[in-house]
Amino acid sequence: MINTAELVELIREVEAEDPIDYGDLPYAEEDLRLLVCDQVRDIAGRAEELGAEESRTVLLAVAAKLVLENLVLHVRLMQAQGLALDDSCAALFRRLRGKAGS
Repeated sequence: MINTAELVELIREVEAEDPIDYGDLPYAEEDLRLLVCDQVRDIAGRAEELGAEESRTVLLAVAAKLVLENLVLHVRLMQAQGLALDDSCAALFRRLRGKAGS
């Protein structure tokens, strides 16, 4: 399994193209990366005990939950700031609504 340092480096590479706005959080960015990577490795390790197919299913469910939580927090932040949904959120909602009707 990938180690924590390697996973942190992968996050940095992803952030280069899609930066995270840490704003004025009272935590160091690197500490947050390490914390999250340790937790993800723990989840992945426990999922591996279930077998390959179940492990993929667990990791997909975790990823989907995190993406959903991120979307909800992003929309709430925009609403709290009195902003309209940005183009990426609006496009996602249009796409989801189109699939819901299928």
